[in-house]
Amino acid sequence: MYNFFSLKKKKGINTRKMYASFISMFSTLTNVRLQKERWKNCCYKLQLHDHINSMSIGLSGSVSTSFKDDERHMKNIDPIPGELLWEAYRRKIADEGRLFLDEFQSIPRVFSKYPIKEARKPYNQNKNRYIDILPYDYNRVELNTSPGEQGYDYINASYIDVSDFHLKFIFLAGPKEETIDDFWRMIWEQKATIVVMVTRCEEGSKVKCAKYWPSMEEETASYGDIIVSINECKVCPDYMIRKLLNKNKSAGRDVTHIQFTSWPDHGVPDDPHLLLKLRRRVNTLSNFFSGPIVVHCSAGVGRTGTYIGIDAMLEGLEIEGRVDVYGYIAKLRRQRCLMVQVEAQYILIHHALVEYVQFGETEVFVSELPNYLSQMKKKDSLSDPSLLEAEFQRMPLYKNWQNQKAGRKEENRQKNRSAGVIPYDYNRVLFKHEEEGNRESEQDVDSCDEDSDWEEEPNKYINASFIPSYWVQNGIIATQGPLPETIGDFWNMVYQKKVKVIVMLTDNPELCAEYWQEEKMTYDYITVELKDSNCSPSYTIRAFDITHIKKKDSRKVFQYQYHKWDSSALPETPQDLITMIQNLKQKFSTQDAAEANVTNKNKNVPLVVHCGDGSKQTGVFCALLNLLECAETEGVIDVFQVVKALRRARTEMVSSFEGYQFLYDTIASLYPAQNGKLQNAQCHEQITNIQNEVKKEEESNSLESNFQLMSQENGNDAEMCNDFKAKDTSREAESSINGPTNPVLSDMA
Repeated sequence: MYNFFSLKKKKGINTRKMYASFISMFSTLTNVRLQKERWKNCCYKLQLHDHINSMSIGLSGSVSTSFKDDERHMKNIDPIPGELLWEAYRRKIADEGRLFLDEFQSIPRVFSKYPIKEARKPYNQNKNRYIDILPYDYNRVELNTSPGEQGYDYINASYIDVSDFHLKFIFLAGPKEETIDDFWRMIWEQKATIVVMVTRCEEGSKVKCAKYWPSMEEETASYGDIIVSINECKVCPDYMIRKLLNKNKSAGRDVTHIQFTSWPDHGVPDDPHLLLKLRRRVNTLSNFFSGPIVVHCSAGVGRTGTYIGIDAMLEGLEIEGRVDVYGYIAKLRRQRCLMVQVEAQYILIHHALVEYVQFGETEVFVSELPNYLSQMKKKDSLSDPSLLEAEFQRMPLYKNWQNQKAGRKEENRQKNRSAGVIPYDYNRVLFKHEEEGNRESEQDVDSCDEDSDWEEEPNKYINASFIPSYWVQNGIIATQGPLPETIGDFWNMVYQKKVKVIVMLTDNPELCAEYWQEEKMTYDYITVELKDSNCSPSYTIRAFDITHIKKKDSRKVFQYQYHKWDSSALPETPQDLITMIQNLKQKFSTQDAAEANVTNKNKNVPLVVHCGDGSKQTGVFCALLNLLECAETEGVIDVFQVVKALRRARTEMVSSFEGYQFLYDTIASLYPAQNGKLQNAQCHEQITNIQNEVKKEEESNSLESNFQLMSQENGNDAEMCNDFKAKDTSREAESSINGPTNPVLSDMA
């Protein structure tokens, strides 16, 4: 946004356009002032109401007792300095979070001194999604009324005071079908340009929120007097951003709709980093002229309160160096009942603050990456670590943070190549042997099922772990190189998990048994036949047909073996490794992965990656794969968080600083400082040329039909957008060079 008064005269800018710009800016500033005055009026109503109540105390003891009961059980909780957050969190989470529970339960759910009359009127009751979650009268959002219509001014929404009468947020319940028109009327009247949605429309079998925007296929929809058009939709793993235009008569206004899609049906997100990431996206979109930010979930109190609690506490942390979560939740509940609805959400706010203080913001836009990396590598002195080394040293090790009982059983120890790389029980790959029946193809084995009987069936063990891909939480299987006695287990896993691509990162026969032959071989009821191979200096592509003997079910599986990566070093030619990654991605659809992530319908794992122990090269490869996907989809990378997620899933992933720096350097090589798009295009052009050469050789061997993408079942979810690759180039860079200095405990979960 330019400064009108400092604008210099330029060719092509005429007086009429300048005058129009001035009028537009003046109108916006006037609107901001009116919003502040409206909030002051709300606060005046509150002060007047409190004054009347205080006068009534002497006249009616029952009123006094009722209001005092609201605050009777509240505690005096001191604010927590930033440097003591981890210590306070660890102390309160002990004993199953007893101290957190005591704090949370002492905050009144509803402050009865604030009346709720409008929401309970008969003609407004059907506009409330839940009968017990209603806005207080003093700060409810009032719509412009129409003469003679009762309840025309009512919507289940509340103004939220952040500080200094600055109106920043409106919280509301997720619109119902019958309140969508009211929702868009509110957006128009409040001049809101950002809507944050912290729910899916449906979760499980429950409707959480009506779909109040047109799909990309519909393009435009009318909601009362408001016409809403969708111009763009970008789908990312954890959120979706829609660019909308709402019109009222001849005027129009842009609205950005960001929907967080990774809140689980039950409980809270395991990784608080996801909400920190959402906050960054919202803050990048907002500015002084955005109007109030509208936030909603289903009820407009639980997830909504959690999000704003994190946002407000981080602001306080940056300004004052301390946080008062307890006091702030009480403040929120004085403005809207039941804010931060359950104890788990209260704990999540603290967990997110700990995450921020210990690890900082490590995300960077790829367009800024070369300059950013140059700064990160600088040292003040030879004895001091660089900022990049300090960032790596902050990385938690996650040693012994989860059980590894199955892999350490006596009967399974010989199935592990390394005693230091044992899969965690919570995410190890389960599969069934043929001798146990034929049910494995009819039902999926849940890798995270706590009620599974894995302890009683040691013959189901394989040293393999589900790890996160860019799109799906358990989208990749990381495993060790098969031993001669586990080749059958390996192929059973590949068959049962419907794997499409195997990545092999070693040539050393001591680190991986040759689990295929030139001729057809049978391993535990799975026949493996090598149909074709294609060699290049850096990697070899092999095509296998695998067939179940009893079911006569044949599948195509591709193997990519990278040759230039010694187990004790880094890849000799990173560009060839990137080329191989782009090539193998053609064997499974990225769009299918995106749709599966949104609809939660995919249970197959298309990719298996292995080296010797399933961690050294595998960790670096999987991190690079995920970072490339993120750079292409979102235009950002976060090496720290990607590696951190892999370490949580499997031991010894990206264990050296050299491997960590390799990830930064490799991505930076694709995006030079001045013109990232140009270099990126050149890189992909080179990759495409190599892919075309490989494809020609495949076609000459009559395998073209086998290399076609296998489409998964396409969900008809109304929220799914077609143009999920659309880029938003209007974002500004965020600085993350100055990370925290707090020591990180290696056993932090």
